[in-house]
Amino acid sequence: MKDIQKLRNIGISAHIDSGKTTLTERILFYTKRIHAIHDVKGKDGVGATMDSMELEKERGITIASAATSCEWGEHEINIIDTPGHVDFTIEVERSLRVLDGAILVLCSVGGVQSQSITVDQQMKRYKVPCIAFVNKCDRSGADPFRVIRQLKEKLGHNAVAMQIPIGLEADLEGVVDLVSMKAICFDGDKGENVRVGDIPADILQEALEKREEMIDAASMFSDELMEAALEGEVTEDLLIPAIRKGTLAREITPVFMGSAYKNKGIQPLLDAVNRLLPCPSDVENRAVDPAEDEAEVILSSDPKKPVVALAFKLEDGQYGQLTYIRVYQGSLSKGDTIVNVRTRKKVKIGRMVRMHASQMEDIEKIPAGYIAALFGIDCASGDTFVSPGISLSMTSMYVPAPVISFAIIPKDNKAEISMSKALNRFTKEDPTFMTYVSEETGDTIISGMGELHLEVYVERMRREYGAEVVTGIPRVAYRETITRRAEFNYVHKKQTGGAGQFGRVAGYMEPVSDEDFVFESRVVGGSIPTQFIPACEKGFRARLKKGPKMEFPVTGIRIVINDGSSHAVDSSDMAFQAAAKGAFSEGYAKAGPVIHEPVMKVVVETPTEFQGSVMGSLNQRRGMIVSSQDEGVMCVIEAQIPLAEMFGYSTVLRSLTQGKAQFTMEFAAYKRVPKGIAEELVRKAAEGKKKVA
Repeated sequence: MKDIQKLRNIGISAHIDSGKTTLTERILFYTKRIHAIHDVKGKDGVGATMDSMELEKERGITIASAATSCEWGEHEINIIDTPGHVDFTIEVERSLRVLDGAILVLCSVGGVQSQSITVDQQMKRYKVPCIAFVNKCDRSGADPFRVIRQLKEKLGHNAVAMQIPIGLEADLEGVVDLVSMKAICFDGDKGENVRVGDIPADILQEALEKREEMIDAASMFSDELMEAALEGEVTEDLLIPAIRKGTLAREITPVFMGSAYKNKGIQPLLDAVNRLLPCPSDVENRAVDPAEDEAEVILSSDPKKPVVALAFKLEDGQYGQLTYIRVYQGSLSKGDTIVNVRTRKKVKIGRMVRMHASQMEDIEKIPAGYIAALFGIDCASGDTFVSPGISLSMTSMYVPAPVISFAIIPKDNKAEISMSKALNRFTKEDPTFMTYVSEETGDTIISGMGELHLEVYVERMRREYGAEVVTGIPRVAYRETITRRAEFNYVHKKQTGGAGQFGRVAGYMEPVSDEDFVFESRVVGGSIPTQFIPACEKGFRARLKKGPKMEFPVTGIRIVINDGSSHAVDSSDMAFQAAAKGAFSEGYAKAGPVIHEPVMKVVVETPTEFQGSVMGSLNQRRGMIVSSQDEGVMCVIEAQIPLAEMFGYSTVLRSLTQGKAQFTMEFAAYKRVPKGIAEELVRKAAEGKKKVA
């Protein structure tokens, strides 16, 4: 474990198929962490190092983020390779939560794509400084400077080219480093021999112009550099600190270029990680103190201070639960006792390991700033661990709500036992994967971020647990809401032997746009005694889980109670809960209830020749085309389409475009269901109830 100034924790994030895993493979090769390069869809049957799961090798996609570490120069680099598919967005979310810096990989042909935008928003959320790498400069149609323009226009980055390519497409030879003004070429079978020489005469003028742009951008962060630029005496020692300062403040995004697959441009990118991205002590991390009314506390990366660490990812390995942990303050050693802030339970640390994809290396100590994994610790994703005697909690990560559900039915009793084991593990590992048993049908329902997300988990159940399950029809997470204000005045009266039940609740309900549920009490003069107000709220909340119209959850509703009455003997918590439930049903029926459905943002990238038929297929699915951009060979169409219409769309799109188009889909908003479809939903629900009955 080295000096903390020489440590980098970085993530590699991008749109699907931009080359994240290929880039990580090259980084590991050049830092001598691995001794042979394997491709993502391994023709040799090995597959990329970071895609250790069988499913990942087969599909050629990253499903779970994987951690590794390597050394470059005198620096130690911890890397997390993240998935590109929006279905596995939680993997990117939790990785960026604990990383200090990131490499945003962009395709030189595709440019800034829909998922690049999502990843960029996640980086913004956690204020992660990043450098950009324009990959695939060897592909036909490559244009790195168009990508830089898109970074500025679409993402609002102050993108600054740090290099220009020597040749493009099939003629890509290397890059010109605009800081040192040298040409860098990559020789040898694997690009391992870096040759530095003079800039070719035909691109010298372009290099000088781009260098001027870089100096202009960097001089905003250094007065010395500004003076030197005016005198024409800019040195590397002045340039690098100024660019680093701008990068750390997220006010400059340095852009590098190359081709990971063709082994070009990776070594200068590693130099940039060391020179420009933050070390753990450059980043200000905060925790809150629950004892001091959630007061913020700035953490220090001093290894001698009390421990504060965050468990950000859980995995069920062959030796039990593996907990990935980032230490923000203090240091953890084998045998130490730490406290889980959420449960207040003390835990003794047993085995500690550093990860290299699926391989492990035992260690004795984890100082501040490092990422490692612990065995034998029972916790949930997002738990904070501290030294005994202190009480600080890290803010957890943002977890999006699931939008799609499948019913899964085990084939036999053995499969049922294996299925419940698998579901227990998956729900613990992945906060966006949820499961429950339907009260109406008795089926087990799994919910997640998309079809691919759920398909992968069903496949993992079969492979890892031998649980043969059949999936039922996909279900959409519909919601109910109201459209107008309605009043209620409900009396709950029940007389049995002894004390009865009495409670009257009056008020109104109205739609609210930005919150799920708001409860307000305007009762004056004690017409409902104060102690019964929480019981009223509890009664209303109980009815939100299943709306009276279609038994979907109710959102976007504000309930105000302003009157009522009670009885000295017969009123109780129970009576007022029942009164509130009755009042809700009475008001809801008059408030114009409607059904809302999840509408997805769908981005299709298709060759221009198929643009018309793709647009037609989106319109058929109740789609609203938001924009269509012609980018030469490819056309990018963005639309908003109800999730219910998107099942099986990948097959339709493939057949329409000879397999050349791809699409991404993420949740956009809830919108009202058209009347005809709402009636159809009501009819189906009535049929379903008859079958159950």
